[in-house]
Amino acid sequence: MRTSIKLLGAMLLAAAGLAHADYPERTVTMVVPFPPGGVADTVARPVAEALGKELGQSVVVENRAGAGGATGIGVVGRAAPDGHTLLMSLSSISILPEADRILERKPQFTLDQFKPIARFTADPTVLVVRADSPWQNFAEFAADVGKNPGKYNYGSSGNYGTMHVPMEMLKNSARLRLVHIPYTGAGPAVVALLGGQVNALSTGPASVLAHIKAGKLRALAHWGDKPLASLPDVPSLKSLGHPVQFAQWSAMFVPAATPEPVVQKLRAAAKKVAMDPAVAQVINRAGSPIEYLDAPEFQAYWNTDAKTMTDAVRQIGRID
Repeated sequence: MRTSIKLLGAMLLAAAGLAHADYPERTVTMVVPFPPGGVADTVARPVAEALGKELGQSVVVENRAGAGGATGIGVVGRAAPDGHTLLMSLSSISILPEADRILERKPQFTLDQFKPIARFTADPTVLVVRADSPWQNFAEFAADVGKNPGKYNYGSSGNYGTMHVPMEMLKNSARLRLVHIPYTGAGPAVVALLGGQVNALSTGPASVLAHIKAGKLRALAHWGDKPLASLPDVPSLKSLGHPVQFAQWSAMFVPAATPEPVVQKLRAAAKKVAMDPAVAQVINRAGSPIEYLDAPEFQAYWNTDAKTMTDAVRQIGRID
């Protein structure tokens, strides 16, 4: 009897493996929960192209912006767990559920709805202003803002997003009063800064490096703990006396119930993509060096980072 049960179990496992052997069976959609032009989109496009080659099926990027990223993330959380819908998210995935709780509304998703596949980048955000602004460095910026509370503003990708939280952390540390202007994503916020609608913002280097090199924007400081490869002369806020750190990482997820054979195939493909020199070159050129972590290591990193972000959101409190 026991032998029969064991044999039946082995047959079921083999059948399950065969059922997913042909994955993917059709085009795969990679949802980016922000508009084009932001860090997640910049990373997703070369990754999706290379991932499609590894999987033998096209991987199409779909921008599903809204609610600071919650709309698109929620779409993937509710998607069929068959590996044909992927998520390329930023660290805002850790922030938004707690923000919804603070606002006393039902979260559009919860973290246990997702299974991580790989982290691709982990960029400290950078404080940038227009190149024609009067501020040549962070000390001048902080002094002017300090003398004129409420006069200046900053843009973000939305309330509690990865451009909002680091600025609030800085405001608390430096005792600055800046007006928050939320947009629908990093791309629109950067456009607003370039157009003079906002005075400053914090975002990943990939969103602004080209504009810095073109002389349109100026970086004053960053939220990292070591020099940035893309902006080596820009000081960290920590070195300037403000012990705040924030990484705008990008990572790929699938719905939590995705079968293990599909997860393993995606992990193997993601690792090859992360190690592909052509992919690294494109992402590096945008200002985001590859900081790859496979699923187990990334899960541990994510657990710690999510706690830090939850604490930061609670400190910000309710925004109506």
